[in-house]
Amino acid sequence: MSEKPISPLRRRMIEDMTVRNFVEKTRNDYIRHVRTFTAFLGRSPDTATPEDLRRFQLHQTQTGVRAPSMNGSVAALRFFFTVTLDRPEMARHLTFVREPRKMPVVLSPEEVARLLEAAPGPKYRAALSAAYAAGLRVSEVVALKVSDIDSERLLLRIEQGKGRKDRYAMLSPKLLELLRDWYRIARPAVWLFPGGDPMLPMTTRQLNRAVHAAAAVAGINKRVTPHTLRHSFATHLLEQKTDVRLIQVLLGHAKVDTTALYAQVATNTIRAIMSPLDRLALLTPEKNRRDQPPA
Repeated sequence: MSEKPISPLRRRMIEDMTVRNFVEKTRNDYIRHVRTFTAFLGRSPDTATPEDLRRFQLHQTQTGVRAPSMNGSVAALRFFFTVTLDRPEMARHLTFVREPRKMPVVLSPEEVARLLEAAPGPKYRAALSAAYAAGLRVSEVVALKVSDIDSERLLLRIEQGKGRKDRYAMLSPKLLELLRDWYRIARPAVWLFPGGDPMLPMTTRQLNRAVHAAAAVAGINKRVTPHTLRHSFATHLLEQKTDVRLIQVLLGHAKVDTTALYAQVATNTIRAIMSPLDRLALLTPEKNRRDQPPA
């Protein structure tokens, strides 16, 4: 069965993204968003007008498309019109949607311990432990190679993380012990956590399923994903009074503002702060407080 031929317009867009060294996921996402717009339009997207773009965004809003998806469409269509079609004036008719910033779900240290204990097997226990112990993204966990472990310097090499940046993450002695136990069991050749095919890494979907199963067994009712362990890593470090700028480096955040969000969920830190009301009480003489009539 022959593959469906690619239109010249799509081929040109793919070439434009390839020249700019876009990663495969971004290329696929951009093509998908332009295809969705084309289906809405009912004709070739290179014939679109500013009014068509306005109607498309209105349609997305009315059908309940979430802000991240809408913003993904905006980025893809801006690229399509500005670069591929050389119609930069169209880009100003596309509006990014403000995303509500929600506080991340964070597990307590006790919940993390229960979750890791309930992991379905040594491979997933080691992988989820890496996510928590080093604050890794799920994509970074599954992409780990055996050669990325620097046991002498206690470092994990993260290749091409978010933003296509390399960095080093911390490798705790306890995590190193877990990884060595896993290595003795499986003897992975290339990928530290191989999938069904030993020559391919575990998928992010597999790790997601594993953490959901572990949360159910551990009796954790919060909405837990592998990224929850990264949130918990940052929050627990902040509660241990680790400098936020150091946490920023460990997480690979470009802006410290992103890291500072964890201060809102660092409950130990919040509880340790003295309220101005309590401080005021310390300044009020004991006698004056006793003389006050009861409420």
